[in-house]
Parts: sequence; C-alpha cells; structure tokens
Amino acid sequence: MAAVDLPSEFDVVILGTGLVESVVAAACSRVGQRVLHLDRRSYYAGNWASFTFNGLQDWIRESQEQRPPEELQDWSSLVKEGEKLMYLPHSDSASISNIEIYCFARFRPITDSSGGDGTGLRLFKPIRVHQEEDHLLLPAETWVDPPLPVCQPINFSSSLGPFLRQLMFSRGSLVDLLIKSNVSRYAEFKNVSRVLTCRERRVQQVCPHMSLSRPTNWTVFLTSGHPYRGRPYLDFLSDQQLGENLQHFLLHSIAMVTENTPTEVGLAATRHFLRCLGRYGNTPFLFPVYGLGEIPQCFCRMSAVFGGVYCLRHSVHCLLLDKDNRCKAVIDSRGQRISCGHFVVEEGHLTLDIKKVSLVTVPPITAGAPAVKMVELCSSTMTCIPGTYLVHLTCQSVGSAYQDLSPVVTRMFKTPQSHDQDAGPSVLWCLYFNMVDGSGVQVQRQDLPSNVYMCSGPDGALGHEHAISQVICILPEEEFCPPAPNPEDIIYDGDSAYSTGEDEQGEELQEGEDLKKEEADNEKTKEVDGPNDREEQKQMVESCDQGEELQ
Repeated sequence: MAAVDLPSEFDVVILGTGLVESVVAAACSRVGQRVLHLDRRSYYAGNWASFTFNGLQDWIRESQEQRPPEELQDWSSLVKEGEKLMYLPHSDSASISNIEIYCFARFRPITDSSGGDGTGLRLFKPIRVHQEEDHLLLPAETWVDPPLPVCQPINFSSSLGPFLRQLMFSRGSLVDLLIKSNVSRYAEFKNVSRVLTCRERRVQQVCPHMSLSRPTNWTVFLTSGHPYRGRPYLDFLSDQQLGENLQHFLLHSIAMVTENTPTEVGLAATRHFLRCLGRYGNTPFLFPVYGLGEIPQCFCRMSAVFGGVYCLRHSVHCLLLDKDNRCKAVIDSRGQRISCGHFVVEEGHLTLDIKKVSLVTVPPITAGAPAVKMVELCSSTMTCIPGTYLVHLTCQSVGSAYQDLSPVVTRMFKTPQSHDQDAGPSVLWCLYFNMVDGSGVQVQRQDLPSNVYMCSGPDGALGHEHAISQVICILPEEEFCPPAPNPEDIIYDGDSAYSTGEDEQGEELQEGEDLKKEEADNEKTKEVDGPNDREEQKQMVESCDQGEELQ
C-alpha cells in the first residue's frame, strides 16, 4: 500500500543515516532543499551507531540471522515512458563478519518493571565489577562487589567495528564543521585525559616522557625528514639520536604508525598530533559523550529543524532512471513513487566492488601482527555503568578479529586464557567482529547514474577526514552547512522556520561567539595546564606549522 503520509517530491532522497549521509542531509536542508532521509534499520547512524548493552544484543542477533531473500517485487506499473528500473539489494552487504562473543563473568538477570505490558525488560548485572579510576594500573585484588540497585540497567555503549575510531582530533574537518554549522550545540564532549602506551606489559603515560620539548629541537626535528623520503619512519627516528623510549612514543603513540611507514607520512602524523595539543586539554583528542553514534544524530537533528523528513524502518527498493541515465525518482518499500533531483545512498545498500578516556597504543606482539589502539572509557562518558569500563580495541585486519585481538586481550587483561591470573583487570564480556574499512570502498562511476552518490562507512583513521571529504565532493557548488541560528532567533510560521536576523549579521555574531568561546576554553586550559605547559604547547604548534611550510 502506498505511503500516503510522505510527499511525492523531494530535492534529495538519502538512504542510510551514517555520518556522511547525515551531514549531507543537514547541509541540504540548511540551504532550503527538501530532504527525505530514510533508513531500513530501526536506529540511527548505521555502522557508526552506539548501543546500550541490550541494544547491542539485539544487533548481534539481527547480524547473525540468516534471512531468506525477499521476493523481488514487480514495480513496472510505476514506470513511465522512457524510464527504466534499477533495483537495489534488499539486504545489507556483508560489512560485518566474524562475530564472536565471550562472556567471562556470571550475570544475574534482573527485571525493570517499568514496562507498560507488565513483563518489563530483561536486563543483566555483572556479579563483580571494578570501582577504581586507574584500573589499567591497579592490581586485580582491588576488584570488589559494589552495592548496585536491583533494577539498574546496564547502559554499555558500543560502536560498531574495529575500524571505527571512537575519538576525534581536536583540530580537523569534523570539529571545524561542528563549530561552523552550530551543530556542536546538540552534543557534549569530554577530553581524553591521557595518552598511554604499553611496553613489556607496563602501561606508561606518553607526554611526561617527552624530553624533546624545546621549540628549537621540535622545529629541527619536524623539518629534517626530507632526505628520508620513502624510507621507514623508524630509520629516521633512530638517526635523530633519540632515546629508545622517545622513539617508541613517537612511533606508536604520537604518529600512531608502524615501523615501516614512510618518513613523510610519519612526520605528517606527528605534526598533526602536536598541532592538536592544548586546544581543549592536555591531549589532542575529544570523545563524544554517549559515543560517536551521537554525531550523525546531531546532524539529523539539524536537518529535521530545517524541514528534513525522517523515516526509520523504511527503505528504497529501486531507482527510476531517465533516458540520460539520471535518477529522476525512487520507489520506496511501500510502493510509493517519489520524485527527486539527487539520490544519496550508504555503501551497504549497493552491491559494488569493495576492498576489504584513555588512549593506549599496543605495538605488534609478534612479527606480522597489527598494532592495536585501545580506548578505555569510564562511566563519566555515559557509555557504561559506574564501576565498569568499556574498552574498544581496533586494528587493521590480518585475520579474523578474534585472531588479531585476542592475544592483546589475553596479555592486557585477565581471562581464562591468561597465563598470569593475578595481573590485570578482569574481562566480564567480550565481542569480536570484523568490519569493512570504508576508505577502501571504490565506486565505479560508470555503474551509477550521475546524480546518485554512494557514501562509505567508517574507516581506519582518526579524525574522520575521509567522511567529511565525501560530503564536500557531493555538494561542491552549495554553501556548505552555514551556521544554524540560535533557537531564540527563529520565528515559526506554520510549517516554515526562518531567522529574524540578516545572514551577514548572523555570521558576524556567530564568529564573535566562537571567538569568545575559544578564548574562554583557552583560559580554562591555561588554568589546568599552568602557564609553562600552555606556552610550550603553543610553541609546539608553531613548530608544526613551520615544519608543514618547509615540507
């Protein structure tokens, strides 16, 4: 039956609510385009999503279900003269694989009786949890039984995929866009308080060990890599007469590259790390409260404010192409024909050629093994209950997720497979799975209409630069996501909303507000860091900029 509630014409139809698609939706709605934003899932953010623990269990069940293929519907009655149909797959491509679950703790079932049907929700509570803050640095005997209330739900948040980075650099395209567009008002962030590294089962903090702190040394260091172009970054570090500890920190915890990474790539990563220091705290990283899945939802919220129409559990079955091979309309999952000027789709909905808060860096344990990034989240990030920690381990795949990551879990934590049962915090529950790296998605343009754009999912790099670059490519001629007016400046007239001030005045006011906010943040950081640390970080950033110019 046709969906009579939906309008029959939009400027842009978007399928999938991942980060790229959501930014496109916000940018289009903000400049007055009519946007229809659909997702066949029951939740926002797609492969960028964050879940409660119960929601994660549902996602695991859905991912493991073997659903029979849906019967292909005949939509020929909706085709007009000169048009042809292009069918989309009815199920997501295999972007998630090798799901394995291990439970190392006894869980006590509890019931939240708030359910209206009297049955309540089936929840679980771990028998033993940890109550200390620095749990990576504490012995196992500090683990205790906390007096948790009987009906307290577990609110673990877990983002999908070992390639998805939970953190954001404090400088970069995504942070700049959040500030410029005013979407940052919809989200909260926490500073990553420390950057750690693991050497010989010892966890060490990185920044206090960085003896290369004089600005002149940094300038020379960051600008002396030209003769080493194409050679391994480790060769360059070894020839700089640096101590073994500092070489380790620069390679694994600052540049976050491998020993064989080219020197020019390693130096660029080092410069970016140092440039991000001090903007919002002592480390270069921010974490979105509740998880990275909040960021796509923030952009969806902005799109909705400016007229975007949203439908979950709703999809597109096929495209209607004109004689010039352009998409002129779509047919949704209810059989309604919807005209559109552009169609944007998440890569999982198309069958194309796809190549497969503490930050701890764990170097490769054995030759050929990948380096592992470990992000530890406490309850203040709103991702887990008090007394527990949520730890994300990510790496580039060599084998299955279990094969790549379980040696690190066994080494860093206490599991039944650990050799030293008296060291390390205990693991309560563990999930392994592989995800396709979004940066490896290759779109064959000749296979798609010229006004159909495919968006890739999460990739293996921090900062999400690849995601934002896709949005800019989709909207090259539009004013890109101008700042939204403050709520008190919006007048609602029927179904439309507009700002009471002129655009130019709004931009000047926004720039002034941003400047005041940055100055206030700088003053707060100065109070926390102390004047010497703050001045040193400023000089480091200047050294990075000089290095960039000379390179």
